[in-house]
Amino acid sequence: MYFHRYDNLQHILQLDPVQDHCQIYNLINGYEFPWDMTRSLEVALMKTYCVPSISKLLDKTGEFNKRPQKRYDDTSIIVVEMVKWGYDSERGRQALERMNVIHGRFKIANEDFLYVLSTFIYEPIRWNACFGWRRMCEQEILASFYFWREVGKRMHIQNIPETYAEFERYNIEYEQANFIYSESNARVGEATSGLFLSWFPWWMRFFVKPGLYALFDKTMLDAFGFEPAPNFLQDAVANSLKIRGKILRFLPPLTRPHFVIDYPIRSYPNGYEISQLGAKDKAE
Repeated sequence: MYFHRYDNLQHILQLDPVQDHCQIYNLINGYEFPWDMTRSLEVALMKTYCVPSISKLLDKTGEFNKRPQKRYDDTSIIVVEMVKWGYDSERGRQALERMNVIHGRFKIANEDFLYVLSTFIYEPIRWNACFGWRRMCEQEILASFYFWREVGKRMHIQNIPETYAEFERYNIEYEQANFIYSESNARVGEATSGLFLSWFPWWMRFFVKPGLYALFDKTMLDAFGFEPAPNFLQDAVANSLKIRGKILRFLPPLTRPHFVIDYPIRSYPNGYEISQLGAKDKAE
């Protein structure tokens, strides 16, 4: 059976982003833009490390230096379990509960929680606008907002903005006020960049590192204390991603889901239990 590249879009256009946001967000992540969503959420996480109050807490745990791959995998699994199965499914609730237990060990300001939540909405949308094989439709954009807003409520985050535009304004103003260089930013940023580089053969890392930095805007680079990539490399990376998107338009659609948890995970080659996720403390 042949599937048209835009069949999922036609289906999504008939759905209500308020009532059907879990279904729409599942399609965005598993079928329409799986690679792009993963890469853009990595950028989103890097953005949160540009905030000293956030990076200081993360740096203090030592997880980024000791077990960066496990921390990355744990975060990915928790997010994808909710996205694939829905936040109110059995597995989605388990993932949410585990995330709340992990966060409950630390004193995290509500405004920092709000900002992290906002990055999960807006960074994928911004990435898509630049590099997607097609632009997200309004249903997909609003479904992203409603999905993460509901997750935020279940995380007991207070004062989540009621509208997409209001939350986007919060995201922008928070970054303007809080993206400031600190040593903890630099340490967490270096550790995470090192993790990304470790996925490539050693001989490629010298070339990949500036390419990675080419994905970061000036405010991020300044907050980390990273040197910007040369202009020609920034253009080359952006153009390569745009060309990739154009090529994808002519390829057949995905007919099976491509979620991260559908494939072997580096930290859990033999599978995982949600209760295993996160660093263990003495109470566990």
